[in-house]
Amino acid sequence: MIAFPPHPPPRQSSARPPDGLPAPGRFAHLHPDDGACLMESAALLAGGGFTDSPAGTHPALAALARVVNDSVGDATRHALWPLAAELADARPPDRAYAPRLVGTVVDEARVLRPASRRLARHGRACRRRGERLAHVRAGGLPGRVADLLWWRGPGRRHLEHALRVLCAAPDADQRLAQLLRKAVAEARDGLARGGRVPTAEGRCNR
Repeated sequence: MIAFPPHPPPRQSSARPPDGLPAPGRFAHLHPDDGACLMESAALLAGGGFTDSPAGTHPALAALARVVNDSVGDATRHALWPLAAELADARPPDRAYAPRLVGTVVDEARVLRPASRRLARHGRACRRRGERLAHVRAGGLPGRVADLLWWRGPGRRHLEHALRVLCAAPDADQRLAQLLRKAVAEARDGLARGGRVPTAEGRCNR
């Protein structure tokens, strides 16, 4: 797990957690009695085991949601809690979704660091991969392996670097919350257009 720059927590929120769900909290938990992060609540709503990487959520989206949950203040975390229900079923089959999502996060980071050559390079790489996969049908072992290798290698590294930049911003809560809401909406739109990934193909979510 990577360490992100500490973000000063805003004033404590007095909002109650959603009915039937554990109290919202940062980081992973061993049991719902100890609380739950956003992805752990999504897993509970999906009817699966207590995990922060449920099979029904795209791994890139789950990674983004975990960082946002752990980085924002209590008030923002409570405000994001309704997204748990949507995250429980947010794994579009479109192979271009992951590079598009990572590219979007990189672009948001470039707003803060427009002169960064590293971010510019990462953004170009994501756009090239997204364009190449835009019209490629999902399915097939070679494609799944290639996507997994990209996500566990450059894809994850690009996402983590961009999120470090965003987490250090003075208005990080607002930026991260908007980014997650946009990413969830795009994943749900992708499901509406292209259906769902078969369960057997969605077991590995890291």
